[in-house]
Amino acid sequence: MIVTLAPGADRQAVQRALAARGQWVGAVEHGPTSVHLVLASHSTPAVADDLALIDGVAAVSSPVSPHPRLDAQAPVVSVAGVPFGGARPVLIAGPCAVESADQIGRLAAAVADHGGSFLRGGAFKPRTSPYAFCGHGAPAVGWLRAAADAHGLRVVTEVLAEADVGWVADHADLIQVGSRNMTNFALLRSVGRTGRPVLLKRAMAATIEEWLLAAEHLLSGGAAGVVLCERGIRGFDGSTRNVLDLGAVAVLRARGLPVMVDPSHAAGRRDLILPLARAALAAGASGLVIEVHDRPEDALSDGPQALHPRDLAALWDRTHDA
Repeated sequence: MIVTLAPGADRQAVQRALAARGQWVGAVEHGPTSVHLVLASHSTPAVADDLALIDGVAAVSSPVSPHPRLDAQAPVVSVAGVPFGGARPVLIAGPCAVESADQIGRLAAAVADHGGSFLRGGAFKPRTSPYAFCGHGAPAVGWLRAAADAHGLRVVTEVLAEADVGWVADHADLIQVGSRNMTNFALLRSVGRTGRPVLLKRAMAATIEEWLLAAEHLLSGGAAGVVLCERGIRGFDGSTRNVLDLGAVAVLRARGLPVMVDPSHAAGRRDLILPLARAALAAGASGLVIEVHDRPEDALSDGPQALHPRDLAALWDRTHDA
């Protein structure tokens, strides 16, 4: 948003008036005949009309948005009858990896019993090491779908390659694009063409604007809607796996966008998941993505951050009704 000052206006007085309205001046630009204050805050017509009344302000304008489809998206995205961004938070839960049909069946029962609406689990696993367990692929997607159907749940799972998009779209209610693929634009376009809604995780070092533009790629390709997911960004302190950016959650909710929070990947430690989950919902998150495993000591990936099903019940009871 750009505020243009009238000739002879007191710039400091205008900035004080903007500050009184909670506006952050990100830059001051001097043109040949005028001075412009560039505001970092998100603009709405009502806000712009209010700022135009400040003494010394000649005009208030907003640049053309680089993500018009996302800006026009409804504040609530419905996925298989479940509203993301509505009055009640959504719980997505399940293991990091789908290890077997039996394992995902047990966990689906637990997720359904403890308030979950979506069963999550990785069939195609992006792993930093090529020697780590990378998932069972297409068969695991089928196990995930069968387990969810048996317990009245919806499915969210990640797709890694364009070649697998069709198979995943046929089985998932919500297609996940993970943090490592947020800027894989060919994959984003391919996922968008399925017409499915998408859960888009933030990349490890992405700005909010880069994240929003990745969502625009999906919507311009034809996605039915995009639900954003904050999963922590890379920091310098090793106390937690990542840094959970709750400021980003508040910013996106102020823009009317549905945003989930994944405290499991943010913390990397199960003992921190409850406080981070509560903080996320307090910041306005549309729900939580929680990793769950009934035998975390034997998990093929991310066991230290997986909650036991009995702890999932306690977490959900203590967060969404708080």
